[in-house]
Amino acid sequence: MKTPIFIVSMFVIGMVTNGCNSKKENFKQGKSESQEELFLGQKPPGLIPELFAPGMVSTNHLEIEAAVSPNMKEFYFIRQKKGERPKSHLTQYKNGKWEDSEDGRHSSGEVFISTDSNRMYLGNTYKQRTEDGWTAEKSVGEMFDKFPIMRLTASSSNTFFFDERDSIGTIRYAKLVNGKRETPKALGKQINSGIYTAHPFIAPDESYLIWDSEREGGYGGSDLYISFRLDDGSWGPAINMGKAINTEVDDTYGSITSNGKYFFFNSVFLGDSFEESNANIYWVDAKVIETLRPK
Repeated sequence: MKTPIFIVSMFVIGMVTNGCNSKKENFKQGKSESQEELFLGQKPPGLIPELFAPGMVSTNHLEIEAAVSPNMKEFYFIRQKKGERPKSHLTQYKNGKWEDSEDGRHSSGEVFISTDSNRMYLGNTYKQRTEDGWTAEKSVGEMFDKFPIMRLTASSSNTFFFDERDSIGTIRYAKLVNGKRETPKALGKQINSGIYTAHPFIAPDESYLIWDSEREGGYGGSDLYISFRLDDGSWGPAINMGKAINTEVDDTYGSITSNGKYFFFNSVFLGDSFEESNANIYWVDAKVIETLRPK
């Protein structure tokens, strides 16, 4: 039986609220002009999901919450080692090589980098990129304070899609119209059905939405789902992303890289002990999206 997503969320909360010490390790080197083709020096995956960067990102520890910057030079994730508190990591391409550092900047929510690479959303807060790094956290807006947001993602037109940290989960959206943020609205039942509905990812052009939820007819526990935008602007039915993606453990936290090439997600099982638990980051060719699109 899969671990309910609210338990996984509690695991995530602990990981994003801690402070971390700096520690750098050199990763495989690659040419800067080939980062899209050889992200972190890895051979691109096919239509069957593969562990991402074995030995570098995916290890015998617990890793979740992949977030890739649009410039493909920053990879954020969370790692927990046995006997230690979870720690956020930044794997960054600098000076012709990849470096991994434990990073204590994430304190409020789960990382999403805006489509222009200049803003890091962290649930109810965000940071702005500067020449010297990231600013301190700022509120995304007073109207969002009543929602305990885990993951907030934003489209190219800066429409927010976000969840909330509770036992059921509801995904909402809030448009930016003439420079003013509209009041958040809940999406329809095709999205907000089942339990533990969470971790929305909106396509940059808002043509599809990916999220995870536990529903009847799934593979057990939380599965990844996708809904495509219809011609009239409404959302189509929830489509289970299939047995190649979803398994008997919790499959969550899906996202597509901004170049449209890779789909990242978590597979998580939390047992009674660290030794019985597994949490890994997978990636697959984003062409899987088109295989799911209704004809």
